[in-house]
Amino acid sequence: MSFNPPDRPAGSPLVVLADDLSGAAECAAVLPGCRRILLDPAAPVRPRETPVIDLDSRRRTPAGAARLVAQATGRHAATGARLLKKADSLLRGHLAAETSEFAAGASGLVVAPAVPAAGRTVRDGVVRLHGVPLHHTEAWRAEPEPVPRSVAEALGRADTTVLPLDQVRAGATHLGGSLRSALARGAPVVCDAETDADLDAVAEAVLRLPHTVRMVGAGGLTAALGRRCGPMAPRTAPGRAPAAPRPVVVVVGTAHPGAVAQIAQLTLHGARHSALSAESLLGPGDGDGEHSTARARAALEGAPVSVLSISGTGAVDPSAAPRLARALARSVAAVLPEDADLVLTGGETARRVLDELAVTSLLPVGQVHHGAVHCRTVDDREVVTRPGGFGGPDSLLRMVGALRTDRGRAVQEPYASDGGPR
Repeated sequence: MSFNPPDRPAGSPLVVLADDLSGAAECAAVLPGCRRILLDPAAPVRPRETPVIDLDSRRRTPAGAARLVAQATGRHAATGARLLKKADSLLRGHLAAETSEFAAGASGLVVAPAVPAAGRTVRDGVVRLHGVPLHHTEAWRAEPEPVPRSVAEALGRADTTVLPLDQVRAGATHLGGSLRSALARGAPVVCDAETDADLDAVAEAVLRLPHTVRMVGAGGLTAALGRRCGPMAPRTAPGRAPAAPRPVVVVVGTAHPGAVAQIAQLTLHGARHSALSAESLLGPGDGDGEHSTARARAALEGAPVSVLSISGTGAVDPSAAPRLARALARSVAAVLPEDADLVLTGGETARRVLDELAVTSLLPVGQVHHGAVHCRTVDDREVVTRPGGFGGPDSLLRMVGALRTDRGRAVQEPYASDGGPR
C-alpha cells in the first residue's frame, strides 16, 4: 500500500511497529493494505508491503525494549518506508525508552495517542478516559509504575510541544504550518484530538510532510491513516469449511474488572468456565505443574466453548503478570485440541499462547468490534484477539460468535448452545 496525498506523487509504504500483539492486530484491522501481522521482527518484508510487526517489547526491560525498537527502526527506515510506532492509548509500556530510539535519525516526531472510539482522547497534552484525566482514573491500577500526568511526562521530554485542538481544527494549511514550525524546534509534537475527524486532520497533515517525519500513535491514528487509503475491502483467507463448528477456547489473561461480566455472559450461554488460581500457576515450574494443566484439560474436554481465566490476580504483585501470562499459555498449549479456534484477550496473554503454538504470523480477516480482531494462522486456526480493557459485557460473546458461524465471516451475534447464531 502507498499513501497518495492528492497533490503529491505516490508516497512511501507504511510500516507499523507495535509493542504488543493485541495492539498490532488492532492496527492491522484498520489498514486496507495490511495482509500480514509478523510476530518475528526479523522476518523479511515484501517490497511495497504494509506489514504490522509485533516487537513484543512490552514485556521487556526498558533497555531491552529500546534495543528492539532501535533495530527495527533502523532496518525499515533504510528502505525509505514511513514509520509508525504503535503506542498504548493509556501510555502504558516503555514509551519513553522506545520513543527515544524510534526518534533517532528522524526529521521530526508527531505523537497522537487518542482513540476516540474507546473514549480515549487528548486535550492540552493530557490523555483522558471518558473525559477524566488519566491520572485521576484507575486505568493504571495493575501497573508497577506511577501514572504519568501528561503525554510529555510519559515521553520523558519536558520540551515537548503540544498542538491544541484549535490548531488541529484550523484547516489543513494552518495545521501543516503549525506542525512544521513546531517540528523545527527539534522536540516531539503532541497533537490533541477528541474525534476521528481530529485524527484525520493530523494524518493528512503528516502525510504531506517528508517520510522521515515519524509518527507515534494508537489505533485511532492508524485508522485515520487507513482512511486515507480508501474504504476497507473485504479480506478473506481461504480455509477449511468444517461440517460442524469447531470448538472455541477462550483465554482471558486480563485483570480488567470488565472481564468478569464478559465471562458471565459466556457462561449464561452455555460456555464452560474454569478459573486457574494464580497460586497454582506461579508455583514450581511456572505452570508446568500437573494441577493447572489438569484443570485446563478438564475445562476443555468435550466443550464446544470453554473459558480459561486466572483467579486471585488481585492479590498478585503486578510485576508477576508476565509470569502468569506465560504459565497460563503453557497450560493452554499443553491441552489445546488441534481443531480448536481461539479467543485471546490481553496482548501479553495472546502473544504467549501463540508463541507456545509456534505461530510466527497472522493473516488479518476483519474486526468483530473495535479492537477485537479476527485473524487466521497459516495452518488454518482462527484466532480473535483483543486488548484486555476493551469491549462491553457482550464482547466475548461477539468474539465467540464470529468463530461459531461460517468460518472466515466475522459476525456480531452471540452463539447459541447448539452452535448456531443467536
